[in-house]
Amino acid sequence: MIELIMQKAEKLFPGYFALIMATGALSIGTHLLGMEFISMLLLYVNVVAYLTLWILTLIRLTRYFAKIVEDVTSHTLGPGFFTLVAGTCVFGSQLIIVADMVTVATYLWALAICLWTIIMYTFFTAVTVRKEKPTMAEGINGAWLIAAVSTQSISILGTLLSPSISNGKDIVLFFTLCMYFLGCMLYLNIMTLIFYRFTFVELKHAALTPPYWINMGAVAITTLAGSTLILHSNFWTLLEEITPFLKGFTLFFWITGTWWIPLLFILMIWRHLYHRYPLSYEPNFGEWCSRLPCIQLVLINYQKR
Repeated sequence: MIELIMQKAEKLFPGYFALIMATGALSIGTHLLGMEFISMLLLYVNVVAYLTLWILTLIRLTRYFAKIVEDVTSHTLGPGFFTLVAGTCVFGSQLIIVADMVTVATYLWALAICLWTIIMYTFFTAVTVRKEKPTMAEGINGAWLIAAVSTQSISILGTLLSPSISNGKDIVLFFTLCMYFLGCMLYLNIMTLIFYRFTFVELKHAALTPPYWINMGAVAITTLAGSTLILHSNFWTLLEEITPFLKGFTLFFWITGTWWIPLLFILMIWRHLYHRYPLSYEPNFGEWCSRLPCIQLVLINYQKR
């Protein structure tokens, strides 16, 4: 058994924390729809999954550190580590909304900020300074957008925590506002490269991997982050002053995400029906669920009415 656990830890795919993201979003959605049994069941599932993934990650960190370094500095595998940040923040949001566990969520937010800092600057420094780099066709895919997803998830969790903060509420909201705009910058920069790769570099059907669904997922969570800031604008004067801008910017990202949905479905039909590419499970398949916070956006707005 121990040997099996070690093998799983050594080969752990860094993007598996997308499981936490998807489960947390569904739990929040079912909670706001009044499906308490399903919501709590998913919460318990997420607790077990989160702890299990962290145990495997810590084993990998202590026993197979060289593997961690190799993966986090890779153009293809490195972006998966951002799911640690996003998964932690979505789990924290789930604890606040479903279980009202604000204290635990606060610690998770602090952990996510530390993880974000380490992973963000390690990955982008490594892919920038390395001498031998892959071609654009080989090196970039939708998983890179999880850098934007993780940044927006920190903004969302911090904003949800702000009402419970007695001192320094404006500082927290300033930080979450900055993370929101930073996430927007990351999406626009990375999406430009991905769009260029789509339209000017040969895209074989086998290369159209599931993480490309994050093209839409990243703007879904960006829309959620902007909406969450708008809903908390009464807690800080500056947010009230720039609310008209936030509304327009958030609508822009919502429209962008909506535009992506038909195109992605068409490309999936082209891949699986036209070219008959087999539909099979892949570890990174769970990452498409990063778009599920769009459900959370709709439901939170509905609840606020």
